[in-house]
Formats: sequence, C-alpha cells, structure tokens
Amino acid sequence: MSVKERHIYAGGNTARGYRSFLNAILTGINRRVVLAGDVEGLASSLIEKVGKKAVQLGKQVEWIHSPFVNGAFDGVVIPEWSAAVVDGGYPRQLKPEGPGVIETCVNVQDAVDKQKLVSYQEEIAALLERIEASTLEAHQAFAEALRIHDEWEAVFIAHLDREKANRVGDEVLHLFFGEETQAKRARIRRMYLGAATPAGPKDFVPNLTADASKRYLIKGRPGSGKSTILKRLVAEAERRGFDAEVYHCGLDPNSLDMVVLPEKGLAIFDSTAPHEYFPERDADEVIDMYARAIQPGTDERYQEQIASFQNRYKEATKKGTTRLKAAEDCRIRLASIYREATDESKAAELEAAISNLAGADK
Repeated sequence: MSVKERHIYAGGNTARGYRSFLNAILTGINRRVVLAGDVEGLASSLIEKVGKKAVQLGKQVEWIHSPFVNGAFDGVVIPEWSAAVVDGGYPRQLKPEGPGVIETCVNVQDAVDKQKLVSYQEEIAALLERIEASTLEAHQAFAEALRIHDEWEAVFIAHLDREKANRVGDEVLHLFFGEETQAKRARIRRMYLGAATPAGPKDFVPNLTADASKRYLIKGRPGSGKSTILKRLVAEAERRGFDAEVYHCGLDPNSLDMVVLPEKGLAIFDSTAPHEYFPERDADEVIDMYARAIQPGTDERYQEQIASFQNRYKEATKKGTTRLKAAEDCRIRLASIYREATDESKAAELEAAISNLAGADK
C-alpha cells in the first residue's frame, strides 16, 4: 500500500438497515482499541487525533468514515502497528475476538463531567429518540429504493443472454489470474465501496484504486450481471490464494461493486451511478455489459418504463438522504452538548492512553 492515507466505509445505512463489515476490515489487526461510552462526537475526535499522529510519524493509515455524520470517523487502522482505534458505540456492531487480549476497551465517558449533563437529560433523550426514528425512516426509504431497483433489474434480466454474460465473466477471470495460483491462504477484507450519507451517496474510488496499475470499469444496466462477475472473481481469488479487497454495495450489502487484488495491482468496479467514473488513465479499460450481454434495443423498447423506475428510485433515495440529514442534525446537537461537558485535560489523558495502546509511543 503506497498511498499514505486510504479512505473507506465499514458501516452503511442500507436497504437492509445498518450493516457493518468492521470485523472483516480488521482481519489480521491484533491490537484493537475500542472506544466505548456512546459520547457523540468525542470518539471521532479522539480517532482523528490518533490517526493524524500516525500520519505525522510517516505511517500509512486507513480512515474509516462515518455514514452518520459527514467528516466524522468511526475508526482508523494503522497496518504497520497492526493496530486500530474504532468507535464501539451503538450501532457499529464490532464482534470481539479476544477481549482483553486483542480488544482493549476505553470508556470515553471518563472525560465527561456528568454533572454538566444533568440539565440536558431530557434533551439528550429526545435527540436520541429522533435519531433512531429518522434513521429508521431512512432505512425504510432505501428499502423502497431497492424494491424499485429490483423491478428495474427485472427488465434487463429478462433480456440478458446468460451465455454471453458468463463468457465475459470467464474472460475477466483469465485476465486476472491466467493459470496462476499461490500456495497460501487468501486474505479477504470486506467493506463498502461507498455509503448513503446525510450529504447523499459518497465513495472513494479514485483513492482506493490509486495503487492499481490496471483498472476495469464495468458499465451496464441494473441486472446485466456486473455483481455476479465480481462474486465469481472473489471466489476464484480465494481458491487460488490471492488476497482480495471486496467492496459491497452501499444500498444492498448482498451485492458487490468493486474488487481489488493488491498483489496483482488490479481493480475492477461497477462504474455506474451513483459511483460513475470514466477512463482517465491510459491503462483503464471499459467492460460494457449492455453491449455484450443485453438484447439490442432493450433501452428503446422499455424507455418509458425505465424512466419511471429512475424517477421513483431517485425520489426514494432522496427521501432517505433527507431523513439521514435530520438524524445528523440531532447528532451534531448532541455532540455540542457532550463537548460542553467534556473535561479537556481528561480528554487529553484519554488521547495519550489510546495512542499508547495503539502503539504510537512504542
């Protein structure tokens, strides 16, 4: 990994609710500092300070961005130290693998003057209730978007030549592996390509593919077999012993949007909205699934129906984004309350302790 700072999402506000790949991201990381206490804003601030210290020391870091508040962090990974600092607050769902050995918990409430919170007790409860309600409404809107997307897909699935689609998949496997295998166990890391956020869908494709010497951009329509090819590629990488970074869809975590093979310097990703990119390097190559596997004239034949799906889909995702923004506003207010009650000297002590646990002072 030559890129000094990488940017990823571990959790997502999806059509299936909040889903996290945090444990998969931390595969092979043996020193995990988990920030407990659910103090809105403080965990992100501590994560950012520890991560910046690692950067200043010349270490490579992976910033785990929050899908709840734009600009906030849910964690930072420092591979050289085999360390990570992550927000363990609800609903991030870190499953412990070795409490007290691999995971060390730090309670960020230790930096908060609880007496200063007493007068805010009712407001805090009301804000938490609104966050939960708004987030649920967002997930319901995204679930509706996925149902519309499924209907949209059905049009193209009905006109998909599976033999041709499978042929494209075979070509991709050959391009990526040829006859190569490695006598080791593959390391598979799973995360999201992007996320639904209060500011709309966000992704870090240029950053995540910066080290790839060759990129394949898959174009096509919903239901044209893009995710199927990526799933075949992951299965083959695992079988042949090649490490893979697997990036799931931010709307439907059961679907894949990108696969990167670091050892091969190869990346392949679904390059359609909301993460649409175009060739910008000499080595970039487009794989057009519509041209190669969908019956010609399908777009024209179903033009009105497709336009209806597009409009309904946009409305549903827009509603989801609006509700995420409402939840974010509550989180920002909550963070201001806790910031007012934070003892800065105790917060500094926590930062020093966390840095030490992560390995910054060794």
